Amino acid sequence: MDESSMQSLQAALEQRRREGLYRQRRVTDGAQGPELVVDGRRMLSFCSNDYLGLAADPRLGEAVNRGVARYGVGSGAAHLISGHSAAHHALEEELAEFTGRERALLFSTGYMANLGVLSALLGRSDTVLEDRLNHASLIDGGILSRARFKRYAHADTDALAGLLREGEARCLVATDGVFSMDGDIAPLAGLAEQCSAHNAWLMVDDAHGIGVVGPQGRGSIVAAELGESDVPILMGTLGKALGTAGAFVAGPEVLIETLIQQARPYIYTTAMPAAIAEATRASLRIVLDEEWRRERLQGLIVRFRRGAARIGLELMDSETPIQPILLGSAQRALQWSDRLYREGILVTAIRPPTVPDGAARLRVTLSASHTVSQVETLLSVLEETAAELA
Repeated sequence: MDESSMQSLQAALEQRRREGLYRQRRVTDGAQGPELVVDGRRMLSFCSNDYLGLAADPRLGEAVNRGVARYGVGSGAAHLISGHSAAHHALEEELAEFTGRERALLFSTGYMANLGVLSALLGRSDTVLEDRLNHASLIDGGILSRARFKRYAHADTDALAGLLREGEARCLVATDGVFSMDGDIAPLAGLAEQCSAHNAWLMVDDAHGIGVVGPQGRGSIVAAELGESDVPILMGTLGKALGTAGAFVAGPEVLIETLIQQARPYIYTTAMPAAIAEATRASLRIVLDEEWRRERLQGLIVRFRRGAARIGLELMDSETPIQPILLGSAQRALQWSDRLYREGILVTAIRPPTVPDGAARLRVTLSASHTVSQVETLLSVLEETAAELA
């Protein structure tokens, strides 16, 4: 790379700094939890997706150890070569039962799952319609599929209906179940109704719903009283409420077999370690059995929202653990995040292009492992921050 190219890259980085859009990593130490060592300093954390507090649950650690003792550390190959273990297979069957679907298929990440589904099912003669606030992986999957790609206004079933009435050939509608930056839940019943009326497939990325939303944490589709016939394609992740790593797609037999044959991120990727599959099997049992985790989480959500309203903070319309505080500019969001950091509280500033221009925010996320006292501490520091930076 020549000197002028390096200078061009450096100039672009400096421009990001000036606009308040520069991203920096922080180094954490220790297990995920409400208290986290960040860059050598103990902090109170409100920015993890470990919604049920399972990432550091000792039962998952014991399951990993059993898995390592039986299968070793690495899977050694892709699923279609020699990497598909008995643990992977059992987890797929249990995920299918958990979601009420015929079959499930494991992927190494949620990003890869979304890319795999959309590129395997769609081509140049097809159409994909997506919510404007979908996760980047759905957007990139739609582009990668080479299908005609259109977006409808956020959570607007009428806008979707207008696009569907254009009568394209094969059409797939994709949406987040719980939107990762706003925390609201998609109007799945209305979307399913429109898809049924226009013979379109409906795909739901329920990464932030699985484990948290619906009866026994079975997700936003079940919460909307819909099933596989209404939403034939479900993607869920394992690294959020379930506390492990990886992802899955669940749906009819023919869908899963098609993905096995045609989804390139599945075919050409080494399988996740079997020990992680064993830990996820343990996690699934906890999710089903320990309803108190969701009850505790809902109580903390209500407490936080009431306290934020008292302070006068602008929240999004969210009943989920994702509780964004709207601040507007990227610079203002960074100011608030930096002040909280100085007070020992870790909350990330979310800025464009992750969210639209003018919609930068603090993305507060709550966990069943937080205590009431910790939430009150957060509210107290937010009140002081609001007074100081108003």
